[in-house]
Amino acid sequence: MNIALICAMATNLSIGKDNKLPWHLPEDLKNFRRLTTGHCIIMGRNTWESIGRPLPNRVNIVISSKVNYVAKGAVMVSNLSEAILTAEAESEVLNVGKAFVIGGARVYAEAMPLADEFFLTRVHANVPGDPFLEAYDQDEWKEVSREDLTTNNQSEFDYSICRLIRSR
Repeated sequence: MNIALICAMATNLSIGKDNKLPWHLPEDLKNFRRLTTGHCIIMGRNTWESIGRPLPNRVNIVISSKVNYVAKGAVMVSNLSEAILTAEAESEVLNVGKAFVIGGARVYAEAMPLADEFFLTRVHANVPGDPFLEAYDQDEWKEVSREDLTTNNQSEFDYSICRLIRSR
């Protein structure tokens, strides 16, 4: 099974602020929905809580070290290894070969070395934030596609939707 990361990141590596996205990028949200629908999505508890509900038409897998934590509509696991095993089993049922890691920073850091593909939206601005994608090393990735979008009445920043593959 292919592990893919999907994330939006500012120039200063910011990926969020106060457990929310610090930007509204409609085309990025459409791209996220298009790519992840029908697949397993793996996330940490804080990401789950920021979304506030299971994302439809996806197997939502939530990692939490909190015993007895309940995420209604999601599969609960205690670590990334267990999340990947769950995604492998669910992906066989769904007949798909990919699972997406959707956040947060700690889950990205742990999953980064395991991923072969990275759907990265580059927000072309320094945006204040509290979690940062510090595990990202651009030398480990090769950009294979890119769509540039400019600021308009729906988005406050220029950004690029990119697909990267590991450059081993």
